[in-house]
This record gives sequence, C-alpha cells and structure tokens, in this order.
Amino acid sequence: MEPEIIIQTRDLTKEFDGLVAVNRLDMDVHRGEIFGLLGPNGAGKTTTIRMLLDIIKPDDGTIRIFGGSPSERMKERIGYLPEERGLYRNIKLLDCLAYLGMLKGMDDRSASERAMALLERVGLADQARSKVKELSKGMQQKAQFVAAIVHDPELVILDEPFLGLDPINVELVKEMILEMQEGGKTVVLSTHQMNLVEELCNRILLINRGKAVLYGPLAEIKAHYAQHSVILECGGELPEPAGAVRLERRGHKYQLFLAEGVSSRDILRELLDKGVDLRRFEVATPPLEEIFITVVGGER
Repeated sequence: MEPEIIIQTRDLTKEFDGLVAVNRLDMDVHRGEIFGLLGPNGAGKTTTIRMLLDIIKPDDGTIRIFGGSPSERMKERIGYLPEERGLYRNIKLLDCLAYLGMLKGMDDRSASERAMALLERVGLADQARSKVKELSKGMQQKAQFVAAIVHDPELVILDEPFLGLDPINVELVKEMILEMQEGGKTVVLSTHQMNLVEELCNRILLINRGKAVLYGPLAEIKAHYAQHSVILECGGELPEPAGAVRLERRGHKYQLFLAEGVSSRDILRELLDKGVDLRRFEVATPPLEEIFITVVGGER
C-alpha cells in the first residue's frame, strides 16, 4: 500500500532579486514519518518552509498540503517552530500558550489544560505564572517548542528545535518528537545536528544552493556512500583475513577494507573459521555528517 502523502512539491521555485533561493524542488513527505530537511546555511531550507506554510508565495511550481493547496484553514492542522524565536514577552507563560492555542481553533479551557499539561512535561509547570521575558534562554526555547504543538497538530515543522538546549533537554525533545510520530503525526525536522537526524529521521532531503542533492530513505543513502569495509571488535589479536586489502586499528576496533568481489559474509565466515573471538561485526557506513560534507563540499 502506497504511503499517504502529507506534503508534496513539484518544480518549487523562488527567486529574490535575481538570486534563485529554491530551484525546481520536488519532494514528498509521508504521513507518520520524521522527515529531515537539511542543507548548509543559505541553501533554501527556510524559504522552502515559508512557502509550505504560505507565508511567501512561490514564483513557480506547486505545493500540496493534506492533498490540497495551502490555506488559512489548513494552518490549524500545522504546528511550526521557526528558527527565529518569538513569544509575547510581557505576558504570563501559560496565558501566552493558551492564547496561541486559541488562535489555532482551540477553546479557552482546552487550550489552558493542554498548555499546562505540556508545561509539566517539559519541566516548566512552576514557571506557568512567570512572564516569558523572565525565563532563561533554555526555558524560552522549550516554551517555544510547546507553542508549536499546543494545538495538537497533525503536521509539525520544526526549524532547529534543539538550539540552545542542554543534553538533558535535547533528550526530552527527542522523546516528544518520537512520541508524536508514534501517535501518527508527521514531523518535518530541519537541523544542523546530523547525529540527531540519524537518530530520528526516516527519510531526508539535502538541498544545496536551492537544489536537491540527496533525497530518500536515510538507510539507503548511507549504504550508497558506504566504503567496502567492515568494523569489528574481538578478543585478542586479529589475524588479517585473506579477503582484506587493508586493516586499520582504532582503539579496540578494527576496520577491514575488503578486496573486490569479497563480501562481508565471506570475511565473517573466514574469521569464525579461524576461531576469532568476535564481539562486534558490522558493515561500515559513514556518519551522515561525513556524507553531508562530501556532497556539499563537492558542489562548491
């Protein structure tokens, strides 16, 4: 069964004063996935997001959200955390969040109850009556995240949601993003923290200079860029297998680079036949950060 498409763009294009910010961009985002929208600074990510949200209009191409064209009514089903943060600083936190929920179609009581429950979840319940401007930077960041999801949206677009958070709160926001996915929500995640993309995202789109340069399931992209090698740990010294052309030791780990025509399965069989005490064995794939640097660096 084909996945339901929540966001679809075709030939999406936007120019500013003759500079092409987004260049004929095609992408599909499926219901229930965490989709990574990635790229270096100035690649066109924020412009793309603003077009999806109908904040700015494309010069060319089409956008479909929930199967239809972007509209004001549709925005009630979307939560957005912008990179440029901004809550009403001079009112109490709970009142601010409840008001934002009501702007998205919630009634007063439901908005207040939902906002308070989320403040408890992120550890800000004791700050509910504090003015936004009295909160620390990290607290304001968590409050902004709550503001994006207070109306329980079907689609959540998060632009740098981990910015300014300590490791404990990074884990908290990760957990909440995964819970949204488990609840059937769709999440678009834009961040420069590639380790978090690897932990969270099902598929990604990497754009550079407004163009798509990588697109698809993260596992497939990593496999495509994998070197023909394996990583292993073992008890005692490792005899170099006949099927390896090079062996590198990195602390307690070894990386074996395989000869042409030799599979990881062949190496595993050879090591077991030699009685090697294997404690870890996996096909080596490069981290996403390394792929990002390779692809974007090669385009400059």
